Amino acid sequence: MCFGSSSEKDTSAVNSRPVSDLKNITIPQETYAPPPGPPPNFQHQNAASSQQSEQYAPPPGPPPSQAPQHNWQTAVPDTSLLPPPPSVGYQVSPTNNATETEANSAEAWLCNRPLAKPLRITDPAVLNRDSTTLLLPPSFQGTVKPLSQGRYHIKTKSKSPDACITSSLPLYSVFYHSQLPYENKHTIYFEIKLLPGSRSSEISLGLGFVAQPYPPFRLPGWERASLGVHGDDGHRYVNDKWGGRDFTRPFKRGETVGIGMTFARKATDQPPAYGKLPVAAAQMDVEVFFTRDGKKDGGWDIHEELDAQEDLPITGLEGAHDLYAAVGTFDAVEFEVRFAEEDWLYKP
Repeated sequence: MCFGSSSEKDTSAVNSRPVSDLKNITIPQETYAPPPGPPPNFQHQNAASSQQSEQYAPPPGPPPSQAPQHNWQTAVPDTSLLPPPPSVGYQVSPTNNATETEANSAEAWLCNRPLAKPLRITDPAVLNRDSTTLLLPPSFQGTVKPLSQGRYHIKTKSKSPDACITSSLPLYSVFYHSQLPYENKHTIYFEIKLLPGSRSSEISLGLGFVAQPYPPFRLPGWERASLGVHGDDGHRYVNDKWGGRDFTRPFKRGETVGIGMTFARKATDQPPAYGKLPVAAAQMDVEVFFTRDGKKDGGWDIHEELDAQEDLPITGLEGAHDLYAAVGTFDAVEFEVRFAEEDWLYKP
């Protein structure tokens, strides 16, 4: 609606009092008290005196023009205690790689050969590492000479094919080592002394552990239930037929390298079960360690975080299967295998 429109009737004459009637009217005088507090536009000239005479409490909260600051220390969680992310593996090794045909042959070889059940060894004395002997694969080309109990000299020919030499008996026996009724842990270990007959450009050797049966023409760490550290690239391999992961520097002639695994029962309130199959894999902690010239030079937890897309299961390495020492060779390499503890540079 528009007030004052010309369409409206003017009623001011009817509703207004005539001027002549206002002369005799007396308007009563009224007084009013001022409202409390200073006028809205009042400003104190003396700020100090005003603060002394009047006290006003500030309103709650920060001023409208001052926004609260972002505290990143409380907003961002502390990740220092989280486990490291899985390292990225290589698709190929920067030094040497087997052919795809050989990899496919290994898959076919393993297809109809499931992991063996643990051996029921009646005499634990045969597991003495001093009396450990070697099994040579058909692809091995070279010589093997016993030097003493648990110590062997091995030399391969130039351009010899891939071969995996293993111990004849397991260094880790499920029936004798995984129950651990009287001890906290069990460690298996052996060493390799690299000799001058190896190639000067690189060491054509890998050492590790495997569960049987294992393809005799594949290096340890390439196929299921196996792990190894390879001397040509320094990578570690765990069921990894590709390029492995960064681990250590390549081996050199004259060095002594060793590899070990430590098995420990997980903390539990349940007593050991006698007369039954040993502790399940889920109840075992397994640490792998590597040595160089008598000193530890790295290691990893076998149950480390893995990439769900790229990494394969570690079944066979968790303490529920027998594990054998394994040395993979190719081309020309000369070395000693040392199973006897008195021959080790590393002192546990």
